[in-house]
Amino acid sequence: MKTAFIADIHGNATALQAVLEDIKRQGADRVVMLGDLCYRGPEPKKSLDLIRNLDAPVIKGNADAWITRGVRDGEVPEKNIKMMREEREWVADKLTEEDISYLKNLPESVTETIGEKDVYCVHATPDSLFDVVKPDTPEEQVKEEYFDKKEADVYLYGHIHLPYVRPLEGKVIANTGSVGLPFDNDPRASYLIVSENSTELRKVSYDVEEAVNKLYENDYPQADLVADVYRSGSL
Repeated sequence: MKTAFIADIHGNATALQAVLEDIKRQGADRVVMLGDLCYRGPEPKKSLDLIRNLDAPVIKGNADAWITRGVRDGEVPEKNIKMMREEREWVADKLTEEDISYLKNLPESVTETIGEKDVYCVHATPDSLFDVVKPDTPEEQVKEEYFDKKEADVYLYGHIHLPYVRPLEGKVIANTGSVGLPFDNDPRASYLIVSENSTELRKVSYDVEEAVNKLYENDYPQADLVADVYRSGSL
């Protein structure tokens, strides 16, 4: 049995479609989505509909919360808040009331069973949609943030857009990376496949220029900024 874990689409339906095609080729039995579906990309509605049509487990990310209740003071640097609120309004305007209600009511964690392994999934940490845990975070902090909060064999999260797999004390802590907005200097889309015996990172090439063109065709605010991220894989 194989399960694909994806996260951080950020409205990039072009990348998402490429990843879903790769998931099929890999023979995964199931898809689980770890949050941040729509915000900061040219096709929020299409991205959301593609995920909902999978009938897959989906959890809430910080950007999903932003769509439903706005970007609050203190959640982003003050110099960026006006820009990010403008983007939020653009995205929310492309969604229906039912879409926004769907995002609002998403759970914040899910546990999947793969063979004899329990796989615990959150967007950032068990306590927060916003906290940042990096690939090189000290072991004791990782255990406090994840292992001490929930008993599992594999712990998966998104949020940081930096894919990695890290064995630790007989368990695994791993990040999916981002489908639609990578920050690891690699413009390819990233996701994880977990089986009974392994946790594997996958990288998927897609038509980056098609995604860039959609930013401009759809008059996305901050199109230049997002286009640079698509092309460079770096914020």
